[in-house]
Amino acid sequence: MTMTKFVPTGRFSLTALITVLLSLNVMGCGDGSGSAAPPSSGSSTSSSSTGGSASSSGGTANDYTTFANETRVTVSGYSGDEMEPFISKDGKFLFFNNRNDPAVDTNIFYATRVDDQTFTGQGQVQGVNSTSLDGVPSLDSAGNFYFVSTRSYSTTLSTIYSGAFVAGSVASVATAQGISRLQQGVVNFDAEISGDGNTLWFDDGQYSASAVLQAASIVIADKNGAGFARRSNSAALLANVNTSGLNYAPSISVDGLELFFTRVDSTTSGKAPAIFRATRADTQSVFGAPQHVTGATGFVEAPSLTADGRTLYYHKLVNGVYQIYKLQR
Repeated sequence: MTMTKFVPTGRFSLTALITVLLSLNVMGCGDGSGSAAPPSSGSSTSSSSTGGSASSSGGTANDYTTFANETRVTVSGYSGDEMEPFISKDGKFLFFNNRNDPAVDTNIFYATRVDDQTFTGQGQVQGVNSTSLDGVPSLDSAGNFYFVSTRSYSTTLSTIYSGAFVAGSVASVATAQGISRLQQGVVNFDAEISGDGNTLWFDDGQYSASAVLQAASIVIADKNGAGFARRSNSAALLANVNTSGLNYAPSISVDGLELFFTRVDSTTSGKAPAIFRATRADTQSVFGAPQHVTGATGFVEAPSLTADGRTLYYHKLVNGVYQIYKLQR
């Protein structure tokens, strides 16, 4: 969900998530009055951006300037906020959710490709939406669909679901096992499945009893039977990524060597979230120091990289509305 993503969450709104979780009594607290929420893609209280230069969350990182030409993406036949975009590995589908907001029924939609900048809306993805918060879609090359939902957190402490995607509909929806730490106050948001379906990249969000997000870190889990198992050296591999700020909304390249994600300094810094990039030499190596993707300007979150690595999609807050944008390299 993006710091919105349930949380922050490339891939719901922190404000939305906290409100939902508190209403379910999963935080051990009766209401969310006075609780702080970080700026997020789904937060209706976030300041609007018209595309000015982003405040560089974690500003000691080097700039990455190869991605450029920031361009608005058009989804014909759809009106409303567009958040948490995910481009399928074959490039045929663009998945996204509408606004992450407690006053809105957040659901997952999809569109078919006309070209890199233009898609045709096909409506809601069938079989995944509920009356709870549903968003952050991703899809592997075999058609296994993953998303985030608050529908059962009060009883399962789980938020990541999967099912089989065929022709705009998802069947056999169930929680993805082996991901949740099964601890109240710990929420998984912003998940992306790798192209081969063998690795899930997601976030651990740690909330205080008063529903303040205290930490957000990216985690790696590997396919293990019908579920997943957290990789034992995940923290070491991502040490440079999770070293500061709140880190969420991961998007991994097909070869597993290039990671894009969102970072914001803290829930109280007042800075806008920004998109970062980290790389490594091979899949067993530690990711290097992140670089700020300067081509994505303003309030931006939830990157999604195409299979060929040439296009980066994300959502951006423009005059109070979330829209999908892209960069090219």
